[in-house]
Amino acid sequence: MPRVSEPDPSSFSPELRQLFNAFTGNGAHFADQFSVLSHVGPAVEHLPRMLLELKARNAVPFRYIEISIVVVSLLNDCDYCVRSHAPRLAVEGVSEAGARNLLDYADHPELDAVDKLVVEYAIAVTNAPQRIRDNVFERLREHFSEAQIVELTLRISLCGFFNRFNQALQIGEDPTAVHPA
Repeated sequence: MPRVSEPDPSSFSPELRQLFNAFTGNGAHFADQFSVLSHVGPAVEHLPRMLLELKARNAVPFRYIEISIVVVSLLNDCDYCVRSHAPRLAVEGVSEAGARNLLDYADHPELDAVDKLVVEYAIAVTNAPQRIRDNVFERLREHFSEAQIVELTLRISLCGFFNRFNQALQIGEDPTAVHPA
């Protein structure tokens, strides 16, 4: 249970309820996150809408977005996000067990060379963005346009935000979990 209340979606305006349904799949995914975001109008109006628009554009293949999200979530120890996104990778040919082992990417049997580059980049952006070498961008440019690199970087960075947001507010956490004082 989150540290703040989750407004009931039935209390949302018709427009916000429509966005809630579109973003959460009628409450199936991330409903708790959306409801907590609804405390801050600009956040709930813009973040979910932007994510929906990016998904609809499909400028970066879904597989690479999901690999990036799971990698960042593993690095940030955001179990909620790993649990939510690992099954999405199964559709893309990466098993849930494989998704949970993405940080061991060098010899990962379910990843090709581009997947491994995406993992490497997600790790670099998350852990030490100021230290990314030019050769990483040279390799990225072999497979992605500049717009795709920007979007991939945006999605990696946003995932870090959502990990911290969820963790700080205990969104999606097991209510029986013990937290250190």
